[in-house]
Amino acid sequence: MSLAVATPTTTSAISPLLSSSSDPRRRALTASPPRRTRLTVVASVPDPAARPAEYTPWLIAGLGNPGGKYHGTRHNVGFEMVDRIAQVEGIVMNTIQSKSLLGVGSIGEVPVLLVKPQSYMNYCGEAIGPLAAYYQVPLRHILVIYDEMSLPNGVLRLQRKGGHGRHNGLQNVIEHLDGCREFPRLSIGIGSPPGKMDTRAFLLQKFSSEERVQIDIALEQGVDAVRTLVLKGFSGSIERFNLVQKYKFNRV
Repeated sequence: MSLAVATPTTTSAISPLLSSSSDPRRRALTASPPRRTRLTVVASVPDPAARPAEYTPWLIAGLGNPGGKYHGTRHNVGFEMVDRIAQVEGIVMNTIQSKSLLGVGSIGEVPVLLVKPQSYMNYCGEAIGPLAAYYQVPLRHILVIYDEMSLPNGVLRLQRKGGHGRHNGLQNVIEHLDGCREFPRLSIGIGSPPGKMDTRAFLLQKFSSEERVQIDIALEQGVDAVRTLVLKGFSGSIERFNLVQKYKFNRV
């Protein structure tokens, strides 16, 4: 499999990358000219029509807050999911661009850009919007991963599109995608605040030991779901995944 980067003449306001790697694939994807770039992967074996197969890239962004004090909190499970994907797929997160920590790699033969915005939760769209424009990733291939209080802790839901559900980070992403909501999202259930507990305090709280076990299981299941989505799209397996997730903690 070989990698190719098409660079149309339209210039971009995004600054050049601040770090790189000796990996030739990474150098190809993060070349220094500040031009709007389209990521493609060309298969090494031609199809019957003697044309190389090309794969549309995915931008996979987890929402969260940067900094050690937020690590392991409910509001940062989006970051945790991206970290787990990077670990499983062997993608190194060591590039800084557009207020984000990035990892460039692939899932199977499909190129992916893993993103952890460093602009804090309520402004994460300032990072994701410009990156999607720079790499010319279509809306249908922008996957946003975030925490969801309307779902029980550890329950996942994968959707083709939707609103922001009063999630400030997701709302900011929509605003920086020109108000478009037609992008996939993976929501990770964190439950709701008990009693009259302040919502902000709940979001910035770490999980209990029992909740942590459920989240760790969800992260493993989420990695499999993301891989299926990237390789097969919204197939019947995704529908089955959502159904299983909905009832996975129900006792018979």
